[in-house]
Amino acid sequence: MTAPTLEPPPEITVKPKRGGLLHQRDFRLLWLGETTNRVGINITTVAMPLVAVVTLNASTFAVSVLAAAPWLPWLLIGLPAGAWVDRMRRRPLMLACNVGSLLLLASVPIAAWLDVLTMTQMLIVALLNGLAAVFFGISYKVYVPSIVERKDLQEANAKLQGSESVAQVAGLGGGGLLAGAFGAASGLLVNALTFLFSALCLSRIRAEEPRPEQPKERTPLRQDIKEGLQYTVKDPYLRILTGYGTVTNLLLTAYQAILPVFMIRQLMVAEGAVGWLLASSSIGGLLGATLAKRIADRHGTARGLQLATLFTAPFGLLIPMAGEGWQLVTLAIGSALLALGVVLANVIQGAFRQRYCPPQLLGRVTSCISVANFGAIPFGSLLGGALGTALGLRPTLWMLTAGLAVTPLILLIGPMRGRRDLPAAPDPSGGRDLTVEPRAA
Repeated sequence: MTAPTLEPPPEITVKPKRGGLLHQRDFRLLWLGETTNRVGINITTVAMPLVAVVTLNASTFAVSVLAAAPWLPWLLIGLPAGAWVDRMRRRPLMLACNVGSLLLLASVPIAAWLDVLTMTQMLIVALLNGLAAVFFGISYKVYVPSIVERKDLQEANAKLQGSESVAQVAGLGGGGLLAGAFGAASGLLVNALTFLFSALCLSRIRAEEPRPEQPKERTPLRQDIKEGLQYTVKDPYLRILTGYGTVTNLLLTAYQAILPVFMIRQLMVAEGAVGWLLASSSIGGLLGATLAKRIADRHGTARGLQLATLFTAPFGLLIPMAGEGWQLVTLAIGSALLALGVVLANVIQGAFRQRYCPPQLLGRVTSCISVANFGAIPFGSLLGGALGTALGLRPTLWMLTAGLAVTPLILLIGPMRGRRDLPAAPDPSGGRDLTVEPRAA
């Protein structure tokens, strides 16, 4: 008599909960903390120039310097910041950045009430707040793998990028509303509370963060920076993605620098509506973050990245077609579709870096890429202003959006061409990497 065969129990498929990672407590707290931090940064982008104009009666040049000041720390300390982040615990660093921003922004209305506010103080606040943004921006991207499993990185980055788009809409629009409700300077005090809320969220995260290297094992800071630079420049995937991001940021910032002037002086848009019209592009960014995982799963991370950017970037040519009245719709659609492609690319690239880079190098690689990408922003503003003055606003917009339309061709250079997926790890032999990211079930 033969023994009865035991059939394996039927496989139980667990349907993922709606909301995904938002059901995970620690990620939800990080998401809330990062989102409110970004809302605060975007409110500051609007509120600080308003304080300079309304309260201090600053000149146009002084206001432009104030607008550029928060980006200067990326050029000054962006590279060593990545090395420092790799040596430190990220959550305490993010908490310190939030508290610093809270105190800095609260100092502006207090000085205004005491009638001692100066442009010098405003510039110092902008620079130091930009410094805090550098460390927070690097830290939270490096911190994500500490609380999220590798298989969930794509979803985590999509949610974080989506919240950045929402934060941009809320921040740009909210900055003007706060100034109208409380006054330009007093609105910054309300803005400071966003950083307090962010700090409270981050302080409640329970996940244990891996310990950084012990002091006796650390290499000199200069060597750490050099190692991060060499890794980023020599790796064929990181090199191409960094080049694409830098050129895109340069052209995006160039056209965005003259877009408000174009809207007010040529399209006759009311000043109060400019902020909301600029923020409308973030709707496309939110859609890009929502679609990123679906596109990556269906077409592959490499192919999805190329297709999404190639098919959205040409719509930027709708922007210089805009006219008065109902013809403003072409500007809104063009801006939204440009943002869709850019944010979708950011989501895929962010998850790729977090999987691909060795953990001990992730902070340095992130800072190298951020320095290149964000360092292009002040140069883009100068480029847009110079071309707009020399050629006129509409011809300059045609030139810059035409450049954006062909920028995704950079992604077809090198090893990504013809691949379905980006690699999950570097090829140890130094040749073409054949390892691909695991596909979602």
